[in-house]
Amino acid sequence: MSTRDERDAALEAAIFALLGERGAGRTISATDAARAVGGDHPDGWGPLMQPVRYLAVRLMKEGRLVIIRKGRPVDPDDFRGVYRLRLPEAGEDYGPGKSALE
Repeated sequence: MSTRDERDAALEAAIFALLGERGAGRTISATDAARAVGGDHPDGWGPLMQPVRYLAVRLMKEGRLVIIRKGRPVDPDDFRGVYRLRLPEAGEDYGPGKSALE
């Protein structure tokens, strides 16, 4: 396993642990996940922000996570700015071949 794979596995575990702690329908920020892995100092969590974003996009495309912006699910291939993460709710499926805009 490469360092990138280990980092991504740690970020994924942190995302799902934090979401599990928050409960159904609640969100976390990308910074929450980055800090859980990189620590509270910006030198630790700052470099993890892009990897969190890439991981969130992949997890949304797999149907395991929903990326939220301004209270609504986004198109994982086309969003900008501040976003939050949450678990999919019942009946919500943004997995392969699906779109948040449908």
